[in-house]
Amino acid sequence: MTVDAPTPALLNVLRGAVDLHCHSGPSPFPRRIDHVEAAHDGARIGMRAILCKSHHHNTVMDLLAMRAALAGAPTSVYGGVALNSEVGGINPSAVALAIQMGGRCIWGPTVSAAQHLCAHRDGDGFPAAVGRLYEQEVSVFDSHGDVSAETCLVTELIADSGILLTGGHLDAESIRALFRTARDNGVTRLLLHHPDFIVGATDADIEELVGYGAFVEHELAMFHPDSAVPGWSIERLVDWIVKVGPERTVISSDLGQQGNPLPVDAYLTVVPQLLDHGISEADVRQMICHNTAFLLGLEETTAGATPGPSTGS
Repeated sequence: MTVDAPTPALLNVLRGAVDLHCHSGPSPFPRRIDHVEAAHDGARIGMRAILCKSHHHNTVMDLLAMRAALAGAPTSVYGGVALNSEVGGINPSAVALAIQMGGRCIWGPTVSAAQHLCAHRDGDGFPAAVGRLYEQEVSVFDSHGDVSAETCLVTELIADSGILLTGGHLDAESIRALFRTARDNGVTRLLLHHPDFIVGATDADIEELVGYGAFVEHELAMFHPDSAVPGWSIERLVDWIVKVGPERTVISSDLGQQGNPLPVDAYLTVVPQLLDHGISEADVRQMICHNTAFLLGLEETTAGATPGPSTGS
């Protein structure tokens, strides 16, 4: 699909967007763009910031190594670490390192979560030709079925630093236990990814998680006609926004993979559809600019002035 340059009206809606789910490279999975290219491409819509996610390694180290190339980038780029088996699973040491080096997000287990391993046991939706990575299942529970001591410590480290914790691809029961522990330990930035993809959260689960202060993320990749999976209708996303409310909804790209649209192209394609289906410009900006900026630590609250372009890195 060819994507036209944004009209001034659309650009006014998109300017200041923060993408919390960018899969730029490097990665063992094939990527269409690297972090530097993603930062420069963001200028097409005046993107404020990008959070670079890898399932396999600490992306803060990528960004530090790319510091010179990112120095002139128009979009700020941030990183973090996902707690999969490649970094030792629920590993407080890996979390402390990411935080100390400037990380803004700790993702719960994704490719090592039992829910993910079951959903993608045949490679559905994930590249198959990357070589065996010997991933092991990672759980937030100990052998007695209680939230593990390591998980508790991880949430304490996140609370002390004030950064974002996500539920990754854990099942709903695990995310409830993780977020409850995080809430009790003082974590104030919580994000549930794609509740209807892999995670399988019910309305009751979502109500409980939102009660802990969590935001619910939906990904443009799932509603773009040229994306690999799952090809859902825009009406489905509209229904989610109405049900949860724009004040607790986040929209990110989940793009950067080889063979998929560029993240910016997904904003240019899907956001106009939301506007055409009755979602107001103010509500769109709440979901792509304000809520996302709060979760990344760029704003203290989700309300207030419209964010402008950031010059930091």
